Amino acid sequence: MKTAISIPDSLFEAAEALAHRLNISRSELYRRAVAAYLRRSSREAVTEALDTVYGTDAVAGALDPAVAWMQGASIWRGEGERW
Repeated sequence: MKTAISIPDSLFEAAEALAHRLNISRSELYRRAVAAYLRRSSREAVTEALDTVYGTDAVAGALDPAVAWMQGASIWRGEGERW
C-alpha cells in the first residue's frame, strides 16, 4: 500500500542518508522503523498492564535484589539486544 506522510526536512535527510548507508530503499527503511516501533510499543503495553496488576514498587521492594536483577536480565529486549 502506498501512503504519503509529512516529516521535517532534517528527519527526511537523515533517513535518506541512513537508507543509503544501509543500502536499502527509503520504503524499506520506513517499513523497518514502523515495525520496530510497533514491537516496542507492544512490549511497553504489556509491561504497563503487568505493572498495573502487580504494582511496581511493592513487588520490586519485596524481591531479593539478586532475584530482581535476574528477572530483569531474562527479559528479551528485541533484535540486536542482549537477553
